[in-house]
Amino acid sequence: MNLPDRDRELHAFLYFSEEEALVSDGPLSGKTVALKDNLCVKGWPTTAGSRILKNFVPPYTATVVERLRVSGARLLGKTNLDEFAMGSSTENSAYGVTRNPWDLERVPGGSSGGSAAAVAAGLCDLALGTDTGGSIRQPAAFCGITGLKPTYGRVSRYGLIAYGSSLDQIGPLAYSAEDCARLLQVIAGPDPLDSTCYQEASPDFSAQMKADCQGLRLGWDPGLVKDLAPDMRAAFEAGLQVYRELGAHLVEVSLPHIEYSLPAYYLIATAEASSNLARYDGVRYGHRAQGAKDVASMMSKTRSEGFGAEVKRRIMLGTYALSSGYYDAYYAQAQKMRTLLRQDFDQVFTLADAFALPTTPAPAFKIGEKSADPLAMYLSDVYTVVANLTGLPALSHPGGFVDDLPVGLQLMAPAWQEGRLLQLAHHFQQRTSFHLKRPQAAVV
Repeated sequence: MNLPDRDRELHAFLYFSEEEALVSDGPLSGKTVALKDNLCVKGWPTTAGSRILKNFVPPYTATVVERLRVSGARLLGKTNLDEFAMGSSTENSAYGVTRNPWDLERVPGGSSGGSAAAVAAGLCDLALGTDTGGSIRQPAAFCGITGLKPTYGRVSRYGLIAYGSSLDQIGPLAYSAEDCARLLQVIAGPDPLDSTCYQEASPDFSAQMKADCQGLRLGWDPGLVKDLAPDMRAAFEAGLQVYRELGAHLVEVSLPHIEYSLPAYYLIATAEASSNLARYDGVRYGHRAQGAKDVASMMSKTRSEGFGAEVKRRIMLGTYALSSGYYDAYYAQAQKMRTLLRQDFDQVFTLADAFALPTTPAPAFKIGEKSADPLAMYLSDVYTVVANLTGLPALSHPGGFVDDLPVGLQLMAPAWQEGRLLQLAHHFQQRTSFHLKRPQAAVV
C-alpha cells in the first residue's frame, strides 16, 4: 500500500514527494523524514496550513531541509498543521483535521500534529516539527513519541514561515531519544543565513546521551502537579521514580512566577504574530481577493478570506496588545515577566542539572471537544510555554498511559544542554517500554 493510501484515515500529510535520497552513506541513510508544512522547500507547495498560501511555491529551501538532503534521508513530503502553527490540536488547518493514531476520534495535538501522527503511525521514521509554545512536545505526548525543542538558536530558522520570531524553534520528532539525537545532529549548527543562530559547532549529542544518570540532580516543583488529575499525577510521579532508580537525585525546587507564563506567552506570541502576518496582504504573494474596489479593500478582503478564525483571533489580540495606550500595560509587562522566568530558572539550575514537569495536563482530547472554547484550548500549553519564553531546551518522552492513551514526561535543561535531556530520556527508555508501544489504530 502506498503512502497516500496508508494516510487516508489519519490525514497526516498535505503533500507527498517522490524525492529519493541524494546520498547513500550519510548519517540518516535509509531513514524517511516528514517535514511540517511551514518549512519552505523550493518547488514544493508550502501552505502553513492556510488558504492564504494555497498556491504558494517557495523559490528557496530551508536550511534544515538542505541539511537533511545531504544526510542520506529520504524526504516523504509535508505534514498538516494548525494554520501558521497557531493551535494545540491540528484542527485549525484549512485543509482538514489530522487524527490521532491511538484513537481516530481524538486530536494528535498541535501544531505539529501531522508530523507527530505520521511518526506514531509508522508512516515515516522521523519528522521535523516546530515549537513556539509546545508545538513539538505536546503532540509528541499525545501521540506517544519523543519530541525535542532545542535551545533558541541551536537550529537555523532560515526558511521557516514565522509565527513568533523570538519563540519559534525547529526540532525532531521520533519514537526514541536515540533517533531524536541523530536527527538533531544533522539539523543543528551555525548558519550564516540566520543571524539568531548560535555560531558555534554542535557537540556530539549521541555521545553525550550515553553517559549514565548516576548523580544527576533532577529538580521538580510539587506545586506544579498539586492540581493534576490523580491518574496524571500518578504517571508523573512514577516517571520520577524511574529516574530515581537510574541514579538521579530528586530535588524539590520552586518556580514562583511560572503561573504567569501562559498569559505572558499569549501576549508575546500574538504580538509577534500580528507583526509577522502583516506581510500577507494580497500584494506580493499568496492569495489575492477578487472584486475589490481599491487597495485597502483588497487587503481587507484578502485577509478575511485567507485567514481562519484562530489566526484572526491571535492577530487581533496581538494588535491590541501593541496598540497605543496598551503596549505598556500588556506587551511590556509580559516581557518583564519573561525576564523573571529566566531568573527563576537560573536559580533552579544552581540546584539541579535538569528539571522535570508534566508535558500536558491530560491525555489527548476528542476532536471538537475544545473548539468552541479557545481558553480551554490554550490551557493545553500550560506546562510547555515556559521553555519558549526562556529559550531553554525541553524534551517530552513517553511517560506512561492514562485511560489507554499515552502521556508525556517533560524535561528542561540549561541553555545548550540538549545532550543532557537526551541522556536522561535515553536511559529512561532503556529502563521502560512505553516508547516501544505502537497504536492499535495505526494505519498499516
